[in-house]
Amino acid sequence: QVQLVESGGGLVQPGGSLRLSCAASGFTFSSYAMNWFRQGPGKEREWVAEIRTPGGSTNYADSVKGRFTISRDNAKNTVYLQMNSLKPEDTAVYYCNARAGLSRYWGQGTQVTVSS
Repeated sequence: QVQLVESGGGLVQPGGSLRLSCAASGFTFSSYAMNWFRQGPGKEREWVAEIRTPGGSTNYADSVKGRFTISRDNAKNTVYLQMNSLKPEDTAVYYCNARAGLSRYWGQGTQVTVSS
């Protein structure tokens, strides 16, 4: 059974940091590109970052470039999103996504709220 379980969300003040984790099981994690998406209140889901395999090359949405860092640990079947210099507009439910060919898997999401 495929599972993607996000964790690490919460309430943080503007300028603060959070690290999200996504633990994967039920598929060959190392063969999948991993992505983070987010959906803010009243907004459509948007792509945030990707880390590919093999090689670990990364790409970011312009809105988070320079502030967020995606990484993966294939030994732990886990992908991370380090989020620094958070802004109120980063408030959203953050989703983990696995992609390989036509296969797509999604997690349930973790809430991130940036507010003073």
